[in-house]
This record gives sequence, structure tokens and C-alpha cells, in this order.
Amino acid sequence: MRTEWVAKRRGQANVSQMHYARQGVITEEMQYVAKRENLPAELIRAEVARGRMIIPANINHTNLEPMAIGIASKCKVNANIGASPNSSNLQEEVDKLNLAVKYGADTVMDLSTGGGNLDEIRTAIINASPVPIGTVPVYQALESVHGTIENLTADDFLHIIEKHAQQGVDYQTIHAGILIEHLPLVRNRITGIVSRGGGILARWMLHHHKQNPLYTHFNDIIEIFKRYDVSFSLGDSLRPGCTHDASDEAQLAELKTLGNLTRKAWEHDVQVMVEGPGHVPMDQIEFNVRKQMEECSEAPFYVLGPLVTDIAPGYDHITSAIGAAMAGWYGTAMLCYVTPKEHLGLPNAEDVRNGLIAYKIAAHAADIARHRPGARDRDDELSKARYNFDWNRQFELSLDPERAKEYHDETLPADIYKTAEFCSMCGPKFCPMQTKVDADALTELEKFLAKEPVAQV
Repeated sequence: MRTEWVAKRRGQANVSQMHYARQGVITEEMQYVAKRENLPAELIRAEVARGRMIIPANINHTNLEPMAIGIASKCKVNANIGASPNSSNLQEEVDKLNLAVKYGADTVMDLSTGGGNLDEIRTAIINASPVPIGTVPVYQALESVHGTIENLTADDFLHIIEKHAQQGVDYQTIHAGILIEHLPLVRNRITGIVSRGGGILARWMLHHHKQNPLYTHFNDIIEIFKRYDVSFSLGDSLRPGCTHDASDEAQLAELKTLGNLTRKAWEHDVQVMVEGPGHVPMDQIEFNVRKQMEECSEAPFYVLGPLVTDIAPGYDHITSAIGAAMAGWYGTAMLCYVTPKEHLGLPNAEDVRNGLIAYKIAAHAADIARHRPGARDRDDELSKARYNFDWNRQFELSLDPERAKEYHDETLPADIYKTAEFCSMCGPKFCPMQTKVDADALTELEKFLAKEPVAQV
């Protein structure tokens, strides 16, 4: 789709969507997004120019179907995949990608740390993906020095960041906000630093007693991102890893730095979204969303969860979807899914499915709560089908049609039951929706009630 669109931009110093938007140009990507979101193209351009919306669209990812992340668009969902040294391989990760796209992932992050050649895995994922791909380059940077954090240099980071950009990665998590002066602030935490990328940078700074190289070389990263239109996903290295640590001094100190870095990238017309927590009690979620908007000048917020309680390993797709729905309601632009395996192990295909559906529910609930135009149309259509006992239409409108049909057919599998006016819950005699009251009957009832007094208790 995008081959001709990007051909005319190649070779220019800055090919970012923000750069064109600020010049008053509505790109083909903006037009495509406008149709997907059912919004005016000029609104899309204005939001991208302002920085409240991003269109992650690397010029080398030409099979991408452009999408938008921002408060003016629908709430989006990211799915994490990635091969591990202990489990998984290239084909399994491509299969997970296809599954994630099937169940509605708006973007996918490749968090591979092993399990094969990382460049080959990443290239296969990008080539197979119609949705934006994100990465965390610090993982491969560490692999390039054989896991010895102390040996990493700024050039190692920059080399990997540019390699990912050349391969077509649409956004990269850059852990530039964790500063050496922030590290003492984690002293009173229960779980310390839980970000893998943040932990790598923290150990590097503790060893060298020098400032974060991603922070000191932030301008170099900006120059790379300009050339390929890679969006920043500014990493929250000090996100809380448990509800006890939420909204503490360390988290908020890093957030302030992320705001400064956001505005620095905007000076060069480079797109930014900002990552957020983590683990947050329900009563602190609104504060966290509002604080991010304040500190980061309304750059799109991208949160992991947040989990609202810490006591449900194996069910954290539920504990986090509760927080995700609330965060989306308050204005978070994208939700990063959590699977049932969170804190326990590498997710398999079924975990990807369960995590993604939980988050599609959360994002859709947020869109309804924010009164997005048309957000409830599908709900109303499904409700009509339910009332009319149109089982096949209910399955069709479901977020997971296969699962809905599977559960229905466990007890009533025969085709005749696809038109039956009951399910196995109430049976044929007790379903309340069999009580069909037509308009004429209601009119007659209203006339009767107007004439006859009704006994009161």
C-alpha cells in the first residue's frame, strides 16, 4: 500500500508524519487514518502537528496499514510477543503475530531477547505485519556485548537503534528518562526497578557513575528517527512494579524528565508517545493519567495495565484489564495488554488470545465511556441479535466469535439450536426474553393504567 506513498519522501532530511503535518500537508497516511477513525483528515493533521496523536509508520515498513494513537482517536491495544532464550523461536513468534492481528491488536511489540537470530526474527515479524511494530533496542544492544552490561557504550546503543530503524520498526522504546540522580529514589520500594530496559541502564550507571547514555545522546537518536519516521515510545524505567510503589517520588521524577524529552523531540518534528505504569490502585489511576498529560504536554499515553491488585498471579489479564479500562476512560491513548502468564512465564498462543481479548474489552469499554461516535453501535447490534435469538449474528458480532460459539455449543451443539429461543442457562420455559410485548399491547396497557388505579403496598 505505502510503496508509492513513501517513494517521494526518501532522501529527505525529515520524513516524519509530524514534520509534514506541521507544514500543513495531509499525507496519504493521515487520509487513511481519517477514514479508519471516521474523523476529518484536517483534524488528524492538526492532532499530529500538535503532538497529541502519532501515526507510527516507518518508511521501510511499506506493508503497514496506517493507524493512529491519540486521545482524539479510538483507544488502542498493543500486544507483546518475542522469543526467549528459554522458549520459543522465529516461527512461533510469527504465529503469535498473526494471532494477535486476528484478534484485533492495533500494534505489536517484538520483545525478543533470544531463541534465535534477533535480526531474522524481527525482519520476519515486520514483513508479516500489517500493524506497527515496536521494539526495545536495549535488549539487542546487551546481546551484542554478550550480556556484559558494563561493556556497553553509547555507540552500541546507537548502532542497534539505527539497525531497527533501517529494518522498518515503527516505534522504539527508548529508556532515556531514568537518570543517575533518580536511582536513590527507589530505596524504599518493595520491588525496586522492574523494567528490563530500565534495569540494564541502572546497572550501567551504577557501575560507571556516569549519566544515562540514552539521555546524553538523545539528540543523536532524534536524528536517526527523523530519517526513517520512527516514533519515540519513551520508556518508563521506574514504573511501579507493585501497588505499594505506585505514584512514588521515583516514578514522578522520571515522568518529569520524559516530559522534557518529549518537548525536545517535538523541536525536531519527531513523534512521541510516553509509557506509563505498571501497578496502580484504582484510586490513583486518574491522578496518573492527568499527571502525565500535565508533565508531557498531552503527548499520547501508553500504559501497561495498570494492575490494580498484586495477589492474582495467573489472572493478571483480569487485574490489569480493570485498570486499563479506567485508564482508557480517563484519556490514555493505548493500552499494553497483559496475559495470564504475566510474572510467571513466557506467554503461549492461548495466553496471547486471552490477554488480547481482555484488553479489547477494556479499550472498547473506554471508548463507550468517552462517548466516541459510533462506539456503541456494535453493542446495540449484538443486543438486538440476542433479543431476537439470532445466535449466528451474536457470534459474528462478538470480539471472539470462535469462543462464543464454542461455549454455546458445549451443551447445545446441533444446528437446530442456532434458531432456538433459549440457551442452556434458562432452557425453553424460563427465558425472560421470550416475553415479547408489542407496541399495540403497551398502548392498551397505558390506556388501562390511565383509567384504573393500581394498588400500592
